[in-house]
Amino acid sequence: MLRLDGIDAGYGGFSVLRSVSLDVPAGTVACLLGANGAGKTTLLRVAAGQLRPRSGSVSLDGVELTGRPAHAFARTGICLVPEGRSVFRALTVRDNLRLFTDRNAGEDDIAAALDALPRLKRHLDRPAGALSGGEQQMLGLARAVARRPRVVLLDEVSMGLAPRVIDELFAAFASLAADGAALLIVEQYVSRALELSEYVYVLTRGQVTFAGDAGEVAGEDLFARYVGL
Repeated sequence: MLRLDGIDAGYGGFSVLRSVSLDVPAGTVACLLGANGAGKTTLLRVAAGQLRPRSGSVSLDGVELTGRPAHAFARTGICLVPEGRSVFRALTVRDNLRLFTDRNAGEDDIAAALDALPRLKRHLDRPAGALSGGEQQMLGLARAVARRPRVVLLDEVSMGLAPRVIDELFAAFASLAADGAALLIVEQYVSRALELSEYVYVLTRGQVTFAGDAGEVAGEDLFARYVGL
């Protein structure tokens, strides 16, 4: 289980998150909702070890991670897939995947990633920069899958993508959860995210203003009641 407890965090003298707590059990999906500027990306950065909180703790299965460098978070199996196409454009798809696999099980890990995102199979020897935007985003997710992650943090990965690509990404999210990973999703397609999720957290001005089962909010006007749009 990924657990954030009493997180305060921000940048310089500016506070973004205040007393934020949430849990994401293994094998489940949690949706993180909130208006622009609510602190969603900041929270994911804290969960990935990229931003050290001013107070509070981050733990995975009871093991305290707070204060460790980001690479230590990654070694525990926490993967952040950010918005945008953060791939090595000059390297082939295969080499992008190899960089994120265990040397002793690399080919098996690559095969697992390609099973989750089969569109990439026909592009293995192409430079990542030659892929479409959607395919580059798939590759970013495939690199996370290749690491056999325990936690996947997804930050608006469907932004600007075609509906067919979005369908493939959501199928991969479901597959990751079925394999036992905990997923925390920030997603513009709220209805799609709720269909996939067991839990929902709503951030409002850096604080959790709703925490509960997805079924409690799926039939309501989230934007009017919780997000404030």
